Amino acid sequence: MYNVCVFAGTTEGRELVGLLSGRENVRLTACVATDYGETMLSPADNLTVLSGRMDGDGMTELMRGRAFDLVIDATHPYAAAATENIASACERAGCEYLRVLRDSSEQGRGAVYVPDIPSAVAYLDKTEGAILLTTGSKELSSFTPLKNFAERVWARVLPMDSSLAACREAGLPPAHIIAMQGPFSEEMNIAVLRSVNAAFLVTKDTGGAGGFDEKISAASAAGARAVVIGRPPQKEGLELSDAVALICSRFSLSRPVSVDIVGIGPGSRDSMTARVVRAVESADCLIGAGRMLAAFSAPGKGTFEAVSPDAISGFIRSHPEYSRFAVLMSGDTGFFSGAKKLAPMLEGFRVNLLPGLSSMSYLCSRLALSYEQAVPVSLHGRDADAVPYVRSNPLVFVLTGGERGVNELCRSLTSAGLGGVKMHIGQRLSYPDESIVTGSASQLADGSYDSLSAVLIENDSPDTAAAFGLPDRAFIRAESVPMTKSEVRAVCMSKLRVASDSVCWDVGAGSGSVTVEMALAAFRGRVYAVEKNEDALRLLKENAERFGASNIVPVAGSAPEACAELPAPSRVFIGGSGGNIKELISLILEKAPAVRIVATAVTLETAAELTSCMKQFPFAETEVVSVSVAKGRRAGPYNLMTAQNPVFVFTLQAGGKEP
Repeated sequence: MYNVCVFAGTTEGRELVGLLSGRENVRLTACVATDYGETMLSPADNLTVLSGRMDGDGMTELMRGRAFDLVIDATHPYAAAATENIASACERAGCEYLRVLRDSSEQGRGAVYVPDIPSAVAYLDKTEGAILLTTGSKELSSFTPLKNFAERVWARVLPMDSSLAACREAGLPPAHIIAMQGPFSEEMNIAVLRSVNAAFLVTKDTGGAGGFDEKISAASAAGARAVVIGRPPQKEGLELSDAVALICSRFSLSRPVSVDIVGIGPGSRDSMTARVVRAVESADCLIGAGRMLAAFSAPGKGTFEAVSPDAISGFIRSHPEYSRFAVLMSGDTGFFSGAKKLAPMLEGFRVNLLPGLSSMSYLCSRLALSYEQAVPVSLHGRDADAVPYVRSNPLVFVLTGGERGVNELCRSLTSAGLGGVKMHIGQRLSYPDESIVTGSASQLADGSYDSLSAVLIENDSPDTAAAFGLPDRAFIRAESVPMTKSEVRAVCMSKLRVASDSVCWDVGAGSGSVTVEMALAAFRGRVYAVEKNEDALRLLKENAERFGASNIVPVAGSAPEACAELPAPSRVFIGGSGGNIKELISLILEKAPAVRIVATAVTLETAAELTSCMKQFPFAETEVVSVSVAKGRRAGPYNLMTAQNPVFVFTLQAGGKEP
């Protein structure tokens, strides 16, 4: 049994207590200065928590009484007195001492660095404007020599009685006390700075674990000057990852493995966040695409070239020699990223997702355009179509894939009648050879572009009208091929309730008028148009091309045989079945028990067949309507109404619940 003491109260201390908690071969004592620090530690059978500040003699007495095999000093880097007392007590009690160090942060742009608090006070005395102190309540009294202290200073402290008492003793009015519990995001820091109209933010170099980066970036965003108090001299020690490795080896513990899934932004190091840079630099193994590894690999780091989540998770699980992985993802981990699939596959590891700068925000910033209304679409490694998005939105962002991805996008837009839309093609974004090409889709169709380009498309005249009931004249027609007329089409589409991601069948598609309407509504889905007449299939394909509906899949053949290998539908329109309506519906229900079917009948015989199907099959809900349409026509000086054949529209909902 190993007997270990951790002086905690910091993020590093809590991580070490978490590492040692619950270990059968470790008896663990955690020392924290306050009751609040105790609440931050999770109970464990092998854990004893001692709360309260101890002087050097108290520490010596504790160590002699418990005879620790190892004492770990994970106190704050600014707690110099505590560190000195712990080290001295270990020496007097004959206990092994280990100091855990916290990385210093990179110097923030525009920040003023001073060696100590008196120097900070001397600097601030020469300035004007409100000051936000984030150095804690313990040293608040050291700032009271500042001229107009009570008027200029707001203090953010922990919501504890002792913190509030320190503020009162320093002479701060209640309105200048901000009692809050961190951690604080950049947005929260900005909100606090702006709420007090702060001209200065005073902080210590608390490192990434202490939220230093979020403070510095917030100060810049809020127009405040950061004043950073330097760290006191540090004792020799180990960084957290090295300390964990030593402890695991010393006490025969399984080594915890962390996986940072990091968004590296467009690609250059300058476009990466400071947290991502630290994660990449501290990792002992990098995983990602070859071009990323080439940019960030370094001597002593393991590398594995992979982009598949299965390959990445498999490598991590089969290589226990590494304890800290950084998986490099282009762009932002929350924006069309492989992180979405990878993260759930890493159960059992400590997984951190670190966001990056997305190519959409980068490209829009270079064009001085706001992207709050932009619709994002990814064609990279996906079966998707940008045409319906561009047709109906003023601003669309597209991630392309493949060497001819941009060219194919331009051609598909042009063939859909959108050749005049304005395109901005960003290539090699953030790199020294970055280029942005602007022009219309038709003008740019034959250019040469980078394989991973980002495209922003502006459409000055988006078509936001509902597609139901497109005019008959919009379609290519032939006398020999039947077409469901506009008014009936509108009724059928309203009954079908096609969703944007529906998988649809149009059986007996004819010239494709219903097919097209379904495809425009299910722009993220697929429409399988089944038709046995060759002339009709030709017209159907021409109409699909006319409307830019690349999600239409023509299927030659008769139903139900031609439908046997099709994927299960969520919506089916039956305009013709060749007399095999019962067999067709049986097949549909077998494939999709919750399907919604809409069928039309012009003849009484077909209506009778569908009525029989309503009774024969276990539909949860059925409806029949008769649609009678009369259209106006000119007869000399008069306008007359001419009736068209009535059409029966059957709606058959299976599955007991409407979508």
